[in-house]
Amino acid sequence: MIVNTDAIVLRAVKYGDSKLVVDMFTRQCGRLSFIVSVPRSGRGRIKKQYFQPLTQLSVACDVRPRLQLQRLGDASMAYAYATLTADSGKLAVAMFVAEFLCHALRDEQQGGPLFDYLADSLQWLDSATGGYANFHLVFLMRLTRFLGFYPNLGGYAPGRCFDLRSGCFCDSAPVHSDYLAPGEAALVGLMMRMDYATMHLFRLSRGERNRMVDVIVGYYRIHMASFPELRSLAVLRSLFG
Repeated sequence: MIVNTDAIVLRAVKYGDSKLVVDMFTRQCGRLSFIVSVPRSGRGRIKKQYFQPLTQLSVACDVRPRLQLQRLGDASMAYAYATLTADSGKLAVAMFVAEFLCHALRDEQQGGPLFDYLADSLQWLDSATGGYANFHLVFLMRLTRFLGFYPNLGGYAPGRCFDLRSGCFCDSAPVHSDYLAPGEAALVGLMMRMDYATMHLFRLSRGERNRMVDVIVGYYRIHMASFPELRSLAVLRSLFG
């Protein structure tokens, strides 16, 4: 089936001398993997620089469900970042987001609203002139809404615990160890009050921000099997922790 769709590059791995295996998240078909031939001269229609992580493309491809690696017919830039790859702070955030999405979206077969959320978020970060130190916190927490384990904040009250397995507040500590005590449970409510427009108003210490990202990543590990350690997190901590 010939498909024309927007896509976001998740990662590209060299395959032989002139090919790449490229994982993309597409609006029409969710996650797809492609085998891509890249001319050494750089004169072809499909250029190697298109396949940097988080690049937003318009692609044409022949999607065959039984194939693990699809064939890419054509690709062009759908959105050209102005600052995302040039600003060191934004680049650190982008590398973390790209690595995170490689694992979080491994089984996603539906694009649509999720794709739009990813594309719009990255474009927001690209256009931001400051105040984006909490971007990764907001991005990851709101991503859970699309993946099916968005926390239930309806029962929050001071003194209640937060059960990370059920994603809701509770009056007392559950019998398992995957929960936040009342002092840290308030962090969940704080994170959920943030959005891209207001997150700069939340003044967080290095320790608070590091703890928040630990809580979010731990929450994903509980709800997604075999979620690995993230190599890019150390770089992110050094800049925004």
